[in-house]
Amino acid sequence: MKSGYVIIDKGLNMTSQTVVTRVKRLFGADKAGHTGTLDPMATGVLPVLLGRAVKASEFMLSSTKHYVATLRLGLTSDTEDVFGTVTGTGAPIPGEAEVYAAIDSFVGEIDQIPPMVSALKVGGKKLCDLSRQGIVIERQPRKITVYSIGKSRISDTDYMLDVVCSGGTYIRTLCADIGNKLGCGGVMASLRRAGACGFSLAEAHTLEEIEAMTEEEREALIRPVETVFSSWEKIELPPFFARLARCGVEIYQKKIGTSLPLGTRVTLYESGKFFALGEVREFDAGTAIKPIRQFDV
Repeated sequence: MKSGYVIIDKGLNMTSQTVVTRVKRLFGADKAGHTGTLDPMATGVLPVLLGRAVKASEFMLSSTKHYVATLRLGLTSDTEDVFGTVTGTGAPIPGEAEVYAAIDSFVGEIDQIPPMVSALKVGGKKLCDLSRQGIVIERQPRKITVYSIGKSRISDTDYMLDVVCSGGTYIRTLCADIGNKLGCGGVMASLRRAGACGFSLAEAHTLEEIEAMTEEEREALIRPVETVFSSWEKIELPPFFARLARCGVEIYQKKIGTSLPLGTRVTLYESGKFFALGEVREFDAGTAIKPIRQFDV
């Protein structure tokens, strides 16, 4: 059974699910999934999980992301990008210094209202599905973090943004919010994800490149799922405790000689083989590692 993940450089004008379907077929996997939707008009890094590795998805969604985007000033759009219904505001475009100051003001922890074209679910329904039906609902702002924004002027109206941000950040909304702050309007004109889940474009392959490979070359692209969690504490369990962990039983730290802080997440191994993720929690008898996701069942 195929299990692991591959790093895809998603092409233009295709959905993330289309990528997943093609990757699943190319690698002969029984199931596949991705770690965060990229819009059809966006390109770039899209890790695709295969087989049992799909269980890792929820732990990768909130990872730091890196985007390169084009902000176009002087416009507004119902989708906050140039692919929706675009309207010129007619407002004067501020100078470079004012634009840079506005961009810089969005660095840090900020509130952001998810766009109606996002895949975020509200009341069990995706916002984008509601939007296609012409339905607009009130969305609550969410806390996101913009760690840095590199910027450069392309023209009087266009600026390149190089954004490092928390998972759940919408770059189209960032562009619209910058435009609103400047009073002239702004939309996203292009988007490329340069990094996600610790992976960069240098590690990614397009579908066309993978299709041209031999089966052996494709197999070599599959990475073990545990490498996603290389920064987590690694715990090697003796066979007795490994059997307990596989049954979901908490493993008390005093019994295995560890003293990790509460909340620490760990990878669990037996005889050098990864089999589960765990988290240090408080129990009546002390702190213990509670298995939170099994990967070999």
